[in-house]
Amino acid sequence: MERLHRIATHSGMVTAVQPGSVSVEIKATSACATCQAHAHCGFAESKTKTLTIPSADWQQYAEGQTVSVGIDESHGLAAVWIAYLLPALLLIAFAAGGTLVGLPEWAVALGSIGALLLYLVVLYLRRQRLESRFRLTLSHHSPSSPIQPPTQSPSPC
Repeated sequence: MERLHRIATHSGMVTAVQPGSVSVEIKATSACATCQAHAHCGFAESKTKTLTIPSADWQQYAEGQTVSVGIDESHGLAAVWIAYLLPALLLIAFAAGGTLVGLPEWAVALGSIGALLLYLVVLYLRRQRLESRFRLTLSHHSPSSPIQPPTQSPSPC
């Protein structure tokens, strides 16, 4: 039985096409307000973002074309955990732990920042694995039609 994927999508415009990839500018719209994760989503916090998306069929896209960028909803929620919630929990844990063992405030602050920096280094070193796990999909759509979820689901991890 095939697992059904709910796809979170954003409409965007192609800004550049390179062999093997397509750059898309995403604009946050009022539709973000209906998304369950809008309070935690990086798209909801800024007006535009440019994404470079690997694409085997990059020749089918042209600058100025309207496209739909999607990600499996479960992968989107996992990305929120990795980008926002785990670092916050790490800071809180180190601050609470340092305070409980009686460290001075400056040591607690430095330890918390050090733990966060170590977390960011680990993320940086594992970036290729993360990029392959959180695969974005790209699909065509005309500006007058509603956004349709991509027909191809991201590969399971």
